[in-house]
Amino acid sequence: MFIELAKRLQHTEEYYFSKKLREIDELNKKGAKVINLGIGSPDLPPHPSVIETLNTYAQLPNTHGYQSYKGAPALRNAIAAWYNSYYHVIFNPETEILPLIGSKEGIMHICMTYLQEGDEALIPNPGYPTYSSAVRLAGAKGIYYTLGAEKNWLPDLEALAKQDLSRVKLMWINYPHMPTGATANRSFFKQLIAFAKEHHILLCHDNPYSFILTDKPTSLMTEDGAKEVAIELNSLSKSGNMAGWRVGMLVGHQDRINEIMRFKSNMDSGMLLPLQMAAAKALELEQDWYDQLNDTYKARREKVYELLDELQCPYNRSQVGLFIWAHVPDTYIDGYQLSDKVLQQSAVFITPGGIFGSAGEHYIRVSLCTPVATLQEAINRIKQHKSV
Repeated sequence: MFIELAKRLQHTEEYYFSKKLREIDELNKKGAKVINLGIGSPDLPPHPSVIETLNTYAQLPNTHGYQSYKGAPALRNAIAAWYNSYYHVIFNPETEILPLIGSKEGIMHICMTYLQEGDEALIPNPGYPTYSSAVRLAGAKGIYYTLGAEKNWLPDLEALAKQDLSRVKLMWINYPHMPTGATANRSFFKQLIAFAKEHHILLCHDNPYSFILTDKPTSLMTEDGAKEVAIELNSLSKSGNMAGWRVGMLVGHQDRINEIMRFKSNMDSGMLLPLQMAAAKALELEQDWYDQLNDTYKARREKVYELLDELQCPYNRSQVGLFIWAHVPDTYIDGYQLSDKVLQQSAVFITPGGIFGSAGEHYIRVSLCTPVATLQEAINRIKQHKSV
């Protein structure tokens, strides 16, 4: 029986990693034992106290019912304290914070709240593919702004200002940037806020990587005037090693929180309370938790540098976040060709940069979510096939 797909899905393909994991699974069934260096899912566990808190609350008889749409007060208070402590910005936990079932759902909530047919949204190229799909599913049109190494992967706001922005309602930004690992300083954030005010654009800052391999976490919301024109998504997936727990957050002006709540409250019934209490505990962790986490990632990063050197892929050592972004040699058409070759010859999967947009076609991205010993095995496999 043929049933026509809704128009919103007719130009929305299955997520790249979803398809690629099936291919890897087939190779593994044939005995390949593929080393997956593609997806940024932390392989390390949360802090023991976080797991203990989850267990404690899960054993109580009264913690398994439906929860408040706006999240438990304990979690909202913990988010507010975390933002104050690490980003030095104050939010009212009652009115300016909204816990999310992962920040990825927040991207969809934001687009469905503000966008409709005829609207436009600015999307980074390269950038997180979910921005594009969420904008499209909301019925709006994505307008891509190209990022490049020559400007340290920051948007050219002067060039953007010369475009017709009359239909643009929001702009997706993401610093530290995924996939390139580029950072943005406070001077740029100030320019960005001024740009948004001038053109009446809502800035949507996606900020899950600010604790990974950085000396000081940064937030767009720290800047004066940010609450007038911006909202920010954050997550415990990376900083807390809690990717599968699906705990995220949205912070911003009370009006924005209330507007997005109107959509979100029709989509879910709140997060399990034991998860919320465990998330609150994760947000209370001291600086030494992040220091230990980054010591692990620093050691892994050195191994990834070795791997990229073997592939003759140049890279910038100032990158931060969970990945290393590298240019493919001129002997390859693009990152897809190099990725496919390494997968087939060495049973090592590396993400082609083209999945993040046309500006990433000549790049690859390597995840740091793999132990040093496994990274060394990947290096050995690549060396072995180079010598054959």
